Amino acid sequence: MISIGNAQQLSRRLRVALSAALLLGALCVGASGARAQHKGQSRQIEPAVAESASQQAAAPAARPGLTQQQQADAIARAQKVQALIGRAENSYNSGVANYNANRLEAARADFDNAVDAMLSSGLDLKNDPQLSDEFEHLVDAINSLELVALKQGNGFSPKVEPAPLDEAMNEVTFPPDPALVGRINAELQNTKSDLPLVVNDYVAGFINYFTNSPGGHAHLRASLERAGKYKEMISKTLKQYGVPQDLIYQAVAESGFQPQALNRRSGAGGMWQFMPFAGAYGLERNGFFDERFDPEKSTIAYAKYMKYLYAQFGDWYLAMAAYDWGAGNVQRAVARTGYADFWQLYRHNALPGETKNYVPGILAAVIMAKNPKQYGLTDVVPDAPVVSDTVTTEYSISLQLAADVTNSSVAEIVALNPALLRLTTPRDIPYDLHLPSGTRQMYMDRVKDIPEEDRASWRFHIVKSGETLNDIATSLHSKASEIASVNEIPAGDPPGAGDELVVPVATAAGRAQRYVAHRGDTLVTVADRFGVGVEDLRAWNHLSSNKLTPGRSLYVAEPVRLAPTARTRASRGHATSAHGRAASGRAASGRTASSHPTRATPASSHPKTKTVRKQGSTGR
Repeated sequence: MISIGNAQQLSRRLRVALSAALLLGALCVGASGARAQHKGQSRQIEPAVAESASQQAAAPAARPGLTQQQQADAIARAQKVQALIGRAENSYNSGVANYNANRLEAARADFDNAVDAMLSSGLDLKNDPQLSDEFEHLVDAINSLELVALKQGNGFSPKVEPAPLDEAMNEVTFPPDPALVGRINAELQNTKSDLPLVVNDYVAGFINYFTNSPGGHAHLRASLERAGKYKEMISKTLKQYGVPQDLIYQAVAESGFQPQALNRRSGAGGMWQFMPFAGAYGLERNGFFDERFDPEKSTIAYAKYMKYLYAQFGDWYLAMAAYDWGAGNVQRAVARTGYADFWQLYRHNALPGETKNYVPGILAAVIMAKNPKQYGLTDVVPDAPVVSDTVTTEYSISLQLAADVTNSSVAEIVALNPALLRLTTPRDIPYDLHLPSGTRQMYMDRVKDIPEEDRASWRFHIVKSGETLNDIATSLHSKASEIASVNEIPAGDPPGAGDELVVPVATAAGRAQRYVAHRGDTLVTVADRFGVGVEDLRAWNHLSSNKLTPGRSLYVAEPVRLAPTARTRASRGHATSAHGRAASGRAASGRTASSHPTRATPASSHPKTKTVRKQGSTGR
């Protein structure tokens, strides 16, 4: 869980950077510190440093060369900065408390407030390198929690189990056991591995734990079962980048092969537990997806990074230790002790406890996985490999609609897209949407009948026996008249079982034109609530910042003024869509017909010119 102490350290770093950057201009807070790649090795400003910076900020008169007016201006700016930091701190700490209490919506609102306070401050956050760097750390910390909280709160993401090593830390002991070490060494004579396998009391201690502890054995079994989903992909990637195949078992230590694993203390996430550093490892992060949670892309990043670490140290054990603790820390430990050997660093207490356990735990998993008979693992059945079709979207489509058109479930689509943080794909950003295997053409055939700007809200439905338009409208929150209009269903000719229908569903913005701001609202939270852009809200309401006053009435949708469009009837069962051609034309021209693609319009006035109703679909 995120501790308030960690929050205070983050806030302290930000306070030092803001004060120093604005008042002193030259202090680079921790910029020379090597960033650890991995779990929890974040930079920290000691209290004495923070206090010193605060004292400097509070007394700019001591700086030579400043006039009295400049000193007064500096004090005024410092006060503005401190007030801003106070607001952001309060919102962040409240968000942490709500997040740890599993109040995800409240946490999300708090984090929005913290970011919004900074963005609407009027301070130049971009052009000062030191200020920008520290602000980025604040945003990363907030986003890492906020977005994953949002994802975990969607009702479809699977429960994530602790990784085996996380459970082992407090239970593993290393009493000397020459008999056990001797037996394992004998087994290694017939064990093939592309890693150097060493057995000592530390490795034997983990083997003993994974064998005899009910919890440890269960967690290892579950990890090896899940490995089946990704083993083929991981093995191919490791081979491509020249990394030992048996390093696949490093994922046992990191996440237990769970793509959605998240370390709540550090923010490390994904199967390989990368930290949320902006632009790091070639993995993209934004408000819609986080590629740390993409199994294939994160595995590529892992293989590249391990190859880089091996090039630094020339030793796979030290490379693993550097992956856990940070390359700079391992380099300093080697320089301090004179030993470029993991076990010597271990014996000289030059490594933190977690890193001491990290390498032996991985070696234990490798040895046991390669000798299943000796360790009661012969009945482990690996999960089936994950296979999927892929379409690249540059439009927003809801996962509900993606499930509709592929005859699958939202949970299935979510499972195939663990990097997606929301239940929609992003607008105007290419995203590789994974679909159930064999459904790509079905997706393309069906989704072309739905306007791009409506794919985030509209639905697709195959009529069941006995269903009426009213039944369908009620279940999908639409109107029977609009379903009939869009699909050009004449009165007296109801749809039959197997007919394919496009179902227009208004977004929240389509149902409401105005909203009265409440205490705690910001443009960010209001925009997200109504599915519109922050810039749209600013334009519609002539706002220059993200600040909102409680009680203010806001436009949350632009009035729709579309002229009626003539339709022509297509033969049933062979419907075509003129919109599909129009959409292609818009894509070619680089813009959409609507400047606000999230806006839904009444079906009666939507520029759809052909029926999309199709008869007798058999589905997948």
